[in-house]
Parts: sequence; C-alpha cells; structure tokens
Amino acid sequence: MNRPLLRLLTYGILLGGSAHGLAVDVIAAEPTIDFNRDIQPLLSENCYFCHGPDAGHREGDLRLDTPQGAAAALHADAPDESEFLKRIRSTDPDGQMPPPDSNRLLSSEQIELLERWVREGAQWGTHWSFRPLSAPSVPDVTPVGEHVFVRNPIDAFVQSQLQAQSLAASPEADRRTLIRRVTLDLTGLPPTPAEVEAFLSDTSPEAYERLVDRLLASPTYGERMAWDWLDAARYADSNGYQGDRERTMWPWRDWVVRAF
Repeated sequence: MNRPLLRLLTYGILLGGSAHGLAVDVIAAEPTIDFNRDIQPLLSENCYFCHGPDAGHREGDLRLDTPQGAAAALHADAPDESEFLKRIRSTDPDGQMPPPDSNRLLSSEQIELLERWVREGAQWGTHWSFRPLSAPSVPDVTPVGEHVFVRNPIDAFVQSQLQAQSLAASPEADRRTLIRRVTLDLTGLPPTPAEVEAFLSDTSPEAYERLVDRLLASPTYGERMAWDWLDAARYADSNGYQGDRERTMWPWRDWVVRAF
C-alpha cells in the first residue's frame, strides 16, 4: 500500500472528525448486492452439498455453484417462474429447500436477499483477487448538524456506514489522546513523554500529518505490522517442543519488517 493512501486511511480511522471539517449527513442508498460477499456464502452453506461441484453427490442434476448450471433454476429473466425462489420460499416439507432434514435453514432476511438478487438479474461474480482494482464511488453528502465531519473520502464512507447502522460519530479526540491512540495503533507502543509534549507544542495544521509520517517511517512500525504476518506463518527462532533446535528464520523476519 502506498504511503499517501495509508496516511489517508489512518486519518479516517483515528481522527474521528475535526472541528475544522465540514458538517455533513450522508445520503445512504440501498446497499449493492455483492455476489461473493452476500450470495455465495448462502449458496455454499445451504445448497452446494447437494447441488455443488461434487458430481457423485449432486441431486436433481442441478448445479448452483456455476452461473451456467444455475441459470435454469434461477430463471432471472422471469423471477416469478423461478423454481429456485419457489423452493426456498416453500413451507411444504416435500419441496422446501434446503430440506428440513438437512439441518440447514435460511432466515427470512436471507430469503429476501436471495430473492432480490434473482430479481436484479442474478449477477454472478468472480473472486475479488481475479477482478481489476477500481475506485468505488464516494457517497454523496449534504450539510447537517454540527458533530459529523468529513475531511476526506474515507470519512464519507465511514459516515455512510454509521448512518446505515443508526450510529453517531464519536467526538474528536483531544490531542494528547490522539497521539497516544495513533502511536499505539501504528507501533504497538505508547508515545514517550517527550513525543507527547512535542506534538502538543506543534500548533501547525500539518502537525498530525507529520506525526503520522514519522510513525510510518519508524522501524517500529514495520515490526508492529509484521507481527500478524509472522504469527500467521508460525514464525519462531527455534523448533520448540522436544529438540528446540535453532532455526535460521530471522532473515525472512527482517525482510518482512523492512518491506513495511
């Protein structure tokens, strides 16, 4: 991730608004259905066992794990004739899907989501890693109130989600809390008293930006960010358990730190 983008994300997450920002209310549109996020998990959990990739266990010669296999059952061009929707809405044990004896059950909200997906055309999707990167549209905002502020696009996305959940933004942190929060988040360590005093004494509009830049340039930031990667790979300097022999893994550890 490039430094300007990371800095922007840090502002949006940690700053929590600013008294110099623009008071806004975000116009929240109905969330767009994302196949990978919203639909595929429901199909995978409730349908693929009997209508998935395993030909030896597939029933009714119906596949719901591919758009070609599912097209006939979904009938997205005429949703009222969709056998898929009829089955997931059915209360008849002989026709209901998933079957009552499968120990799987779709909630009313999940059924509504699947129905909306079919009625909107049953758009499929590939895994996010195979899709080209694209910038999402920034939510529209209109001024209102005095405690909600947007200073950059990240704030607009945050405010749209807050509004969608009927939540209000927290008040802006005081400067002493702010340096402690961002330093702990980016380095895993609290700021020193000297660093706190230096930040409090810096009254320029760029004070917070300089603080974030200093933290991102610190080797301690690399160590903090590398932690999760090393933990996921079960990093250790020795074999542990019985022999506990030394392992020469530190070059990779240092490479990850330097990469960040």
